[in-house]
Amino acid sequence: MFEEPVPENIEKKKQLLLNCGIALWDVIGSCDITGSSDSSIKNVIPNDLSAILDACSITAIYTNGKTAEKYYNKYIGNKIGRNSVCLPSTSPANAAWSLERLINEWNIIKTGLQV
Repeated sequence: MFEEPVPENIEKKKQLLLNCGIALWDVIGSCDITGSSDSSIKNVIPNDLSAILDACSITAIYTNGKTAEKYYNKYIGNKIGRNSVCLPSTSPANAAWSLERLINEWNIIKTGLQV
């Protein structure tokens, strides 16, 4: 299941996530941001993750980079009483991480899933 090629369109990517039991949800529902600069984020309105957590059997929560971790901890973690595991950002701005290193770190999800 994890050795499949990367799907070529959004619908096939969504289906792969569903097949693997992975849910994606943004920490921030809306905010003011200049371009894609995390340091410019202001006026954050976090997403309420309780709806998905109440409806599904979520076994692990991962954040995509330090910014997501920061906002998760600030707005969500304490509210829902669940910690997250911070993985290195997949953003192109994270040029210090090669694709190979990212894949190695993100492989933790394979062992954290209850498929």
